[in-house]
Amino acid sequence: MVDLKNARILISNDDGIDAPGIRLLEKLACSLSDDVWVVAPTTEKSGAGHSLTLRHPLRIRKRDERHFSVDGTPTDCVLLALQQIMRDSPPDIVLSGINRGGNLGEDVTYSGTVAAAMEATLLNVPAIAFSQFFSGNLIDWSVAEKHLLPVAETLIHTTWPRGVLINVNFPEAERDGGARIEVSRQGQRKIGDHIAERLDPRGEPYYWIGAIKSELPKDENADLRVIERGDISVTPISLDFTHYETHAKLTKAFP
Repeated sequence: MVDLKNARILISNDDGIDAPGIRLLEKLACSLSDDVWVVAPTTEKSGAGHSLTLRHPLRIRKRDERHFSVDGTPTDCVLLALQQIMRDSPPDIVLSGINRGGNLGEDVTYSGTVAAAMEATLLNVPAIAFSQFFSGNLIDWSVAEKHLLPVAETLIHTTWPRGVLINVNFPEAERDGGARIEVSRQGQRKIGDHIAERLDPRGEPYYWIGAIKSELPKDENADLRVIERGDISVTPISLDFTHYETHAKLTKAFP
């Protein structure tokens, strides 16, 4: 169990080091511990997934003793934080976010916010990813600001096994009577990406990947449903992608 009062906390994200979500997360984390560090991308890296930069060198820019930006992905940031910047005294826990927008259903495979937590988990540091869902043009951080600390404290005091990260999503607005915390499943949805084709000034086509159209799953415990109801979704995600039923079937097929 992490002793929060004396814990060293690392914060990262995929919206960039100057994003409002990471500033809010740092402010909240500083009420848990006096030893909070920030290592995040120089610019927005949304949708980067668990990508690692291999084909060009990375640069770390030190802003002050505990704030560093990296011209790479969220995965790069956490890797460099643990194995370079903080190698002599690594963090006790990694908090990623607060992401501008939800990370629900299949989003977790694209999300740089979840990827930062994933990299920490692979390096045996417990990690939580936080996201604030919104559907309009403006994002309201109030639900995350109100509930993040009690959610984080409960999770950290509960502990969870290695190879598992926790994905937390806050609803756009709380349900009547206030948001409840629901331990949910990763949802699945039918998606249809809208691809917009346009022409550049030379007449050459280019493409924008637009918003994802989705159908909500029938499972009421799915993270997508929980957020729709105005509740807080807490989903444990295993990094072991093995499907054990098929593993057993294939073992018999290849004796």
